[in-house]
Amino acid sequence: MVQVRAEHPVNQDGTVDIDAWIERIQQRVPLPEPQVLKQACEWASELDQAASKTEHRWANGASSYRTGLEMAEILADLKLDQDSLVAAVIYRAVRERKTDLTEVQRCLGPDVAALVDGVQRMAAISVSQNPVKANAFNTQSQVDNLRKMLVTMVDDVRVALIKLAERTCAIRAVKDADDEKRYRVAREVFDIYAPLAHRLGIGHIKWELEDLSFRYLEPHKYKQIARLLDERRLDRQEYIEAVMTQLRHELEQAGIEGDISGRVKHIYSIWRKMQNKGIDFNQVYDVRAVRVLVPQVRDCYTALGIVHSLWRHIPNEFDDYIANPKENGYRSLHTAVIGPEGKALEVQIRTHAMHEEAELGVCAHWRYKGTDVDSNSTAYEDKIAWLRQVLEWHEEMGDIGGLAEQLRVDFEPDRIYLFTPDGHVLDVPKGATPLDFAYRIHTEVGHHCRGAKVNGRIVPLNYVLKTGEQVEIITGKSGGPSRDWLNANLGYLHTSRARAKVQHWFKQQDRGQNVQAGKLMLERELTRMALNGADYAKLIERLGIRSQEDLFAAVGSGDIRMAHVVNIAHQLVEPDRHSEQLELIPRRPSKPGRRGDVHIQGVGNLLTQLAGCCQPVPGDPIIGYITVGRGVTVHRADCATAMQLQDRESERLIEVSWGGEPVQTYPVEIYIKAYDRSGLLRDVSQLLANEKINVLEASTRTNRDDNYASMLLTLEIPNLHLLGRLLARIGQLPNVVEVRRNRQERRA
Repeated sequence: MVQVRAEHPVNQDGTVDIDAWIERIQQRVPLPEPQVLKQACEWASELDQAASKTEHRWANGASSYRTGLEMAEILADLKLDQDSLVAAVIYRAVRERKTDLTEVQRCLGPDVAALVDGVQRMAAISVSQNPVKANAFNTQSQVDNLRKMLVTMVDDVRVALIKLAERTCAIRAVKDADDEKRYRVAREVFDIYAPLAHRLGIGHIKWELEDLSFRYLEPHKYKQIARLLDERRLDRQEYIEAVMTQLRHELEQAGIEGDISGRVKHIYSIWRKMQNKGIDFNQVYDVRAVRVLVPQVRDCYTALGIVHSLWRHIPNEFDDYIANPKENGYRSLHTAVIGPEGKALEVQIRTHAMHEEAELGVCAHWRYKGTDVDSNSTAYEDKIAWLRQVLEWHEEMGDIGGLAEQLRVDFEPDRIYLFTPDGHVLDVPKGATPLDFAYRIHTEVGHHCRGAKVNGRIVPLNYVLKTGEQVEIITGKSGGPSRDWLNANLGYLHTSRARAKVQHWFKQQDRGQNVQAGKLMLERELTRMALNGADYAKLIERLGIRSQEDLFAAVGSGDIRMAHVVNIAHQLVEPDRHSEQLELIPRRPSKPGRRGDVHIQGVGNLLTQLAGCCQPVPGDPIIGYITVGRGVTVHRADCATAMQLQDRESERLIEVSWGGEPVQTYPVEIYIKAYDRSGLLRDVSQLLANEKINVLEASTRTNRDDNYASMLLTLEIPNLHLLGRLLARIGQLPNVVEVRRNRQERRA
């Protein structure tokens, strides 16, 4: 059943009457600042008029401006807020590059710009806008991955709903397009967006997307069912009117205020029921249907009793979705009876709130509460549950001012979804790199990987991938993996599957090659960590390895991790050096402090006391004030006394926090040698900042004769693992020739 849409109100010259249009929108949804929506409409209209006539138009000739208005009307029916409507109006202009997000943010604000950006990111899965082939949907696994990719990319409920509105307009617009384009859009909408609308419980959007998609995917079957419905349309309408009159009278007699309406079952659902149950059209009992809306849940069951007293119930055709809601939260009573004249009739009974939720899904939570969600679902299911529940949370909190934050999700998916160049979607664990992706495609692709492009741009092989990116692997005809790929400090491999394949490759190589490579790798790492005084005999004894050659072979083949060898070597070289100098051997974590303990940022043990004026409790935001002779007094951050102190003696306020003991750090001096260049010190400083490393001392000197720069940095390092990773990352910076822990750091 395709939705019938009202035309936009127009002026005498044929242009859209914006004031009349906004007035019509306000009848459906409140607009706190209608002038902002009007500004967006006028801007979108100007951009559309200024665009060249050769630019992209929708298949039916509609402009991006009118499409934006149509999207906004769909969202108004869903009762979305003003920012969503404004974003819908301007979205097509941004997508068609008539303007950009910077201008949107300047003219319409950051919230609208964020919504438009979110919808653009979701457009990555559109087969009509990306280099994705139509056969990307040829397997169920691909369809599932595309759905999951779409949901993973959503961090704001409104983004998903704007995208649904945009795809609804898209499939409406291809009515007069060529068959190939209609099929491509319909395939995408049917496989991806109609199921999403279903999962979100937005019934009328789901039905329209399914029917329009079905019309273009299976035109003969669609027309066949449409003809069967048309042949009975007039008779069915008269029949339903008579049933509604009789049922309305009976409900009034029982004292129930019921709203009764006729419902036409949409075409795709009729065809699906015929296929699933192996029946013909005459056996579809819910072609004739009435819907009863009542105030309370108890009225639903009273009305059900009245229906069954009037007409005989058809066995096995009753469903109680109130007691047992569908997975998308749908609730209603469904029964099929033999109505007047012996004709089958379906009756749906629900409350007004249930009906709003069935029609609008998550959007119904703007006014009503009540979904049933499985708390033990997977990450994808949890995200769907969040999409459905977030507006309910907002209503319960009653914080209109904080709506934007409530509409965003703090949700970490466990997998990301990526495009191959031919449009297929592969899933990999969160944190995966292009090398992980290469081994996910095929082992040989991984072995011969020499580079990668993400969205057409060359990236390093340890680049961390994000959902929605298109990844192209550059391979060579010869060669194999690099042993650096196994160095965890360099971050090339994130998945154990890819690491195992690289290790297996090296195991197959000649033992002599592994021995030679392992020796070079180990000596280089021990030198860099200032541990080249390690006794190899004791080292292999501690590691449980038979010979020095076996040690080199194990390191070269990846059977033993370099970090483990370095840890053991450190224990052998400095067995008696503890906290006063450097103890970078990972230790058991110290016993955590009590919940009420206070941690002074940058300071060791110091007397603390809680202020009597505000009496902070664990969990409150707090700030510390340095007293004279009594340590630090801890105030709540919003304490009036603390605010006065901030004005008068801000230099005596320090950062404090609740929690256990801070992580113990140790001073370590590192030496860096590099070809001098502009920005070298900035790059090193930025890397240290990203790793949250505190610099105690720094000196740098450049030799003008050979243009070498030498740096000595004293850093606070918590453990040996972080030191190894830090040295490896610095070594990857452009122009860096050598980086190592400085031997002079070990002076007595």
